[in-house]
Amino acid sequence: MALYETVFIARQDLTSEDVDSLSDKLSKIITDGKGKILSKEYWGLRSLTYKIKKNNRGHYVLLNIDADFPAVAELNRVMGFNEDIIRSVTLRANAALEESQLFLCANAKDYKAGKMVKKDSTKYDLVLDQTQFDVI
Repeated sequence: MALYETVFIARQDLTSEDVDSLSDKLSKIITDGKGKILSKEYWGLRSLTYKIKKNNRGHYVLLNIDADFPAVAELNRVMGFNEDIIRSVTLRANAALEESQLFLCANAKDYKAGKMVKKDSTKYDLVLDQTQFDVI
């Protein structure tokens, strides 16, 4: 099986429960195709650079997938005709990411805007905290 990353943007007028149910439906397509969802991340309701299908904002969701191509092709087909999804992209990944350092929310209903919970500090975080940068 191959590793894929899928990001989709859902319409701005959907509630967080609707976004969660939509991502669960898309996850079910992958699991029905004998694949598995490695991680699911909700990135929040964000402003778009330009209007897409009369929407100024959208709910961003990332799915890390381990599946065969037919399951991913079916996922792309379903996302293509779903009216709640205004944009989507699927990329093949070389290695699976364990967990993103930027967005730590798995569900839309648990997301708090502007609140990022930082986990245990790594050695790189400690070095960066001790380093001073001079801006000229």
